[in-house]
Amino acid sequence: MASELLEKYGNSISGLELIPSGGGVYEVMKDRKLIFSKKKEERFPELNEITNLLETSK
Repeated sequence: MASELLEKYGNSISGLELIPSGGGVYEVMKDRKLIFSKKKEERFPELNEITNLLETSK
């Protein structure tokens, strides 16, 4: 998913950080704000869902 986000947003992304962890944790944050949590939603996100959340979150 990271490569797809970089391909879509290119230089408009100031930073993208992948942090390996255990236990199936997958969280997406924008400006230090949690916008998706696999643990909370109990599912893996779709790419279009993440791009929508990135574009609509403030």
